[in-house]
Amino acid sequence: MLNAKDLELLAAKGITEGQIKEQLACFEKGFPYLEIEASASVEKGIKVISQEEQARYMEVWDAYLAKNKKIVKFVPASGAASRMFKNMFAFLSADYAVPTTDFEKKFFNEITNFAFYPALNEKCMENEGKDIPALIAAGEYKAVVSNLLESKGLNYGALPKGLLLFHKYPDGPRTAMEEHLAEGAMYAKNNAGEVNIHFTVSPEHKALFEQLVAKKVPGFENRFSVKYDVSFSIQKPSTDTIAAAMDNTPFRTKDGNLLFRPGGHGALIENLNDVEADVVFVKNIDNVVPDSFKCSTVIWKKVLAGVLVSLQEKIFGYLKLIETGKYTHAQVEEMIHFLQNELCVRKPDIKTLEDADLILYIKKKLLRPLRVCGMVKNVGEPGGGPFLAVNPDGTVSLQILESSQIDMNDPKKKALFEKGTHFNPVDLVCAVKNHKGEKYNLPDFVDKNTGFISYKSKDGRDLKALELPGLWNGAMSDWNTVFVEVPISTFNPVKTVNDLLRKEHQ
Repeated sequence: MLNAKDLELLAAKGITEGQIKEQLACFEKGFPYLEIEASASVEKGIKVISQEEQARYMEVWDAYLAKNKKIVKFVPASGAASRMFKNMFAFLSADYAVPTTDFEKKFFNEITNFAFYPALNEKCMENEGKDIPALIAAGEYKAVVSNLLESKGLNYGALPKGLLLFHKYPDGPRTAMEEHLAEGAMYAKNNAGEVNIHFTVSPEHKALFEQLVAKKVPGFENRFSVKYDVSFSIQKPSTDTIAAAMDNTPFRTKDGNLLFRPGGHGALIENLNDVEADVVFVKNIDNVVPDSFKCSTVIWKKVLAGVLVSLQEKIFGYLKLIETGKYTHAQVEEMIHFLQNELCVRKPDIKTLEDADLILYIKKKLLRPLRVCGMVKNVGEPGGGPFLAVNPDGTVSLQILESSQIDMNDPKKKALFEKGTHFNPVDLVCAVKNHKGEKYNLPDFVDKNTGFISYKSKDGRDLKALELPGLWNGAMSDWNTVFVEVPISTFNPVKTVNDLLRKEHQ
C-alpha cells in the first residue's frame, strides 16, 4: 500500500507505518459514542464557590505564587481568522454592492467603533485614494471590505486572530495577543515578577508573532513591572493525520502523493506536554476583554487556580501516605470519599475490591494530572458541555464532551445533552506534576477512542479527515477533572467580526 516515496514522507514527518495502519483502521470502524450517565449540573458535579470561599481561594493562589513555582499561560493561537470574517467574504462575492443583511448593515453602521478602523482607513487612503467615509458615500462598500480582508490591505482574512487589533485604548489599539500579555501579568506573575506565556502558532505566522512580541513586550513590562518569557511552538508534523478516500484507502493527490491534514486542537497535547511548568492556565486566543472589563476574569482565574492547588495538596498528602504503607481503615475511607465527592470519580463495584486492590485503585486514580475547569451557564452559545461519562475501565467521572461524541439518535442521550445547564468556555487550570515533582507524560492520559471523522474535499474529490481527541475533550480524558461555575462575564469570545462591537469589547 505504501511506496518508497510514501515512506520518505512518513520519515520526514516522524510518523510510523504502524500509526498509519491505526488511523486507517479508525476510518474502517469509526469511533464509538461515549456512554453518558448525566449532564453535570450544580446538583451533580459542578461546584459553586461562595463569596467567602472566593476570597480564601484567591489567598491560597497568592500564597502559591509566592513559592516561585513555574506558572505558564498556554494559549492555542494557530487558527486563521477567516471564519471570523465569513459574512464579509460572502458580501465581497455577493451579487449586490450595498450592505443588505443585518450583519452587513451593523458592520458598516458601527465601523468607526472597531479598534482596527484607523489602520483600515489608512489602507483605504493608500490604495483607493479615499478615506472610509468617502468610499461609503460613493457606495464603494466592497472596496472597504477588500482593504480589510485582502493582502493589499490589512490582510485580516488570512491572519490569525492573535494578530488582529481587538480593542481601543487611549495610547493605541491592542491585539488579542497583547491582551493575553496583560492578563498574564494580572494573575500568573510569581514573586520574582516573572510571567511565562506560551502561544501555539502556525509555522507561517510564527515570525509575525515574534516581531509583535519584540515590539510590544518592553511596554507591557514597564506598565506591569514584570519580566516576560514568551515562547512559541507549532503543531508537530508527527500529529498530522492521513486523509482517506471514501473507501477508507489512503487518499492520494493528483500527483499521487499521500495527503495529510492537521489533527485538530487535540494535537496540542504534545505541545502542552513539552511545556515545563507546575501549573498551566489554558485559554483560547479570542476570549479576551479590555483592561476595564478584566476584573471578573482575573478574580475567577485566581479562584480556579486556588481550587486547583488546594486539591493538589490533598492528593499529594494521600499519595505520600499510601507510599508509607501505614494508613488506617478510616484514612482509606477518607480517600475513597475524596475521590467520590471532591474529584467525582466513582467505581460502581468498589465494594468488591480486596484491600490491596482497593489501595492500588485509589493510588492509580490519584496519580494523574489534575485540571479545574470553569463552566458557564448555558446561554445558547455553541460548544461542548460538562458530563458524567463512563470511562473504558468502568468508572464514572467528569468529562467535557462535544455533541459529536454523543449518540443523538438515542432519545435518552439526546435529552441528557439538551438538558445541560452549563457549557465549556475553555477556561482551564492544570497541574501536570506528581507529588515527587516529576512531570506526567500527558499523551499517556489520552483516550484514543474519542477522535472523530469529518468529511472534506480536495480537488473536487470527497475525502474523510481524522480529528484527534480534542485537547480538553478526549486528550484529557484520563485526568482528574473538577468543574467550577464561573460567571458569563468571564466568557467573551470573538467568533465573528461584529462580536467586537459588543459592549465587553468596547
